[in-house]
Amino acid sequence: MPGLTFDAGGLIALDRDDRRAVVLLARARETGARITVPASALAQAIRRPERQARLSRLIRQPTTDVIELGRVDATNAGRLLAASGTSDITDAHVVICARRAGQPVITADPGDLRQLDPALRLIAL
Repeated sequence: MPGLTFDAGGLIALDRDDRRAVVLLARARETGARITVPASALAQAIRRPERQARLSRLIRQPTTDVIELGRVDATNAGRLLAASGTSDITDAHVVICARRAGQPVITADPGDLRQLDPALRLIAL
């Protein structure tokens, strides 16, 4: 398994103890696969870290990479949004991170991501 990228919906599902999200994360951990969490998706999902134990634990793991939306990714996200005619910065950041890591995206909303990249591997919850 090359690892997994979580979008905001995937993080929310994990936080809500969605069985499929929990199993996918457990399998990734068993193999030592990297987990990618775009910081923009984390910002959408985390509201009360003291009560969101699963998310807080996930982002502290040594195999989890929380990816900032820096200058280069922000520019690439803007280009991707322009090319697709969409406007969700977080979705664009998720696509960029998943492409770079070569990972499928755990998502609760595959349609929006599909608009940005029809070839992106998605695992819909």
